[in-house]
Amino acid sequence: MSPPVVLTIAGSDSGGGAGIQADLKTIEAGGAFGTSAITSVTAQNTQGVRGSHLLPIEDIEAQIDAVLEDFDVAAVKTGMLATADVIETVVDYADRLPNLVVDPVMVAASGDRLLEPDAEEVYEELIAESTLVTPNADEAAVLTGINPKNEGEAREVGEQLVELGSDAALVKGGHIPIPEVTDVLVTADDVTTIRHPRVETNATHGSGCTLSSAVATRLAHGDDLTAAVESGVDLLSRAIRYNLDVGGGPGAVHHTVEARDRAARERTAETVEGIVAALIDRDVTSVVDSAGLDVVGATPYAEHEHEVAAVEGRVARTLSGLRPNRGVRFGASGRTAELLLNAREERPDLSFACRCRNGSRIETALDELGWETVVLERNGGPGRVEERLGPETVALLDHRTDSTIVLAERAPALRERVVTLAETIE
Repeated sequence: MSPPVVLTIAGSDSGGGAGIQADLKTIEAGGAFGTSAITSVTAQNTQGVRGSHLLPIEDIEAQIDAVLEDFDVAAVKTGMLATADVIETVVDYADRLPNLVVDPVMVAASGDRLLEPDAEEVYEELIAESTLVTPNADEAAVLTGINPKNEGEAREVGEQLVELGSDAALVKGGHIPIPEVTDVLVTADDVTTIRHPRVETNATHGSGCTLSSAVATRLAHGDDLTAAVESGVDLLSRAIRYNLDVGGGPGAVHHTVEARDRAARERTAETVEGIVAALIDRDVTSVVDSAGLDVVGATPYAEHEHEVAAVEGRVARTLSGLRPNRGVRFGASGRTAELLLNAREERPDLSFACRCRNGSRIETALDELGWETVVLERNGGPGRVEERLGPETVALLDHRTDSTIVLAERAPALRERVVTLAETIE
């Protein structure tokens, strides 16, 4: 294998959530080979920065030289540079640093300052050499004098940074006080706005490092800038949603979330096949209508229908019993996958669902079993699924498709619930 090489020039985080550690985790998870030049060694964790030691300039230069002499570096990202001297050192190497992504780290998520005040102006020189600069709202205010409060002001920040010489600026929307997180990518020719739901969590340690590393990794793979940025934003959104509850502070983002999700696809598909085989063996024909049985399973960090496995064409009733029409494929389910993903917004532990028939016998059986249900009316009803789902909800009565959707956290639980429902109505 010959993966593309990405170089990160940044500080070390002893807590592992940000800095060099976050960069290398993200780069490797993205299919590239991570190399590094450490600028500072910090003593920090999820609760704050306890101390910082700046490496001598000659040691930083030696690390960069060692990497550039031996590796065909395809992209570079910078993080914590700390002082004007370090920034100027990186500027001196700029013509040898392809696809340079500059994350202008100034303050840690905990509020601790990571950049000396006299180094702020020097950043303009590095920005002028960059392929992309990725400030958050606080950093944007330092770099341009504009503290963006809305999409229009974020665009103004991006335009100013491009005027400084950067090929592009991604003004991150995490700190901009609007309902949806709105990231604004500005180039000399275009403006792209990327929106995604805001995740209510303080576990954002390492978010900036992870995003810039993800973008640099995609650039190293040959993606164009817009595609690389969109991919990086998607990864960060998921990394924050499925954050890691580590340490005594808010926690850290999940740097390897997409790689772990991809790794779980085969296991998820095999599990769905196992559920289908068990339901056929137990003969749950009584809960199957002409539309068929739809058994679906989501990967651990699924957010899209193409990350939900299902039997293509569903499981159908035939004269000789239940038979799957085709094999298990990701993206093969529509409504059932959609409802499972919506339910996971409130209950991310839910991983499996089965679409059964609806009707008075089913509803009577659900009452007899004492299962908590949510009714989804044909016109959408009062509130979205995720807003009405309770911690004990077992089934959705979907009147829009005349279906009953049985939910479960684990495959055995789904199998037994569907079998129990079938036996109750027989």
